[in-house]
Amino acid sequence: MAAPSYVPNELLSRLIGVRMYSVEFVLNDYVQLRFDGDPHADGPIVLNSYVWPFVESAGRSWREPDLGYADALRRLTPGTVISTSEATGLGIRIELDTGTVMIHPTIEEVHVEIAQLMGFEDRTWMVWRPGEHSFEDLQQPREPV
Repeated sequence: MAAPSYVPNELLSRLIGVRMYSVEFVLNDYVQLRFDGDPHADGPIVLNSYVWPFVESAGRSWREPDLGYADALRRLTPGTVISTSEATGLGIRIELDTGTVMIHPTIEEVHVEIAQLMGFEDRTWMVWRPGEHSFEDLQQPREPV
């Protein structure tokens, strides 16, 4: 049996209408965005971003090295997801009623994976990697032959 084909934004769009209630910085490695899950699921819906997401809120934008970045990300909670999108060249975009989180790193910012979304009741999950799906534009440079 063939694996189901990937449909951009199909899983990510399941966050629409869901509250993001927590931002957790894990060591200095990645950030977890936690969303209310189905009461029948094992826990919350979690988006692990293994690259630092870009934040837009209140007419301003922040990247990880910017002063106030962690506060801007934290201020997105509690926020309800109003739209999501993902596409090659744009990466992942989650718009909340409190601001926007975007994940589209440069290839130099990626170690192995870009992001992972999990925690749905049906155990559906997704991992985004450079060169795949909505990150097809992020290719490792090829070594000269």
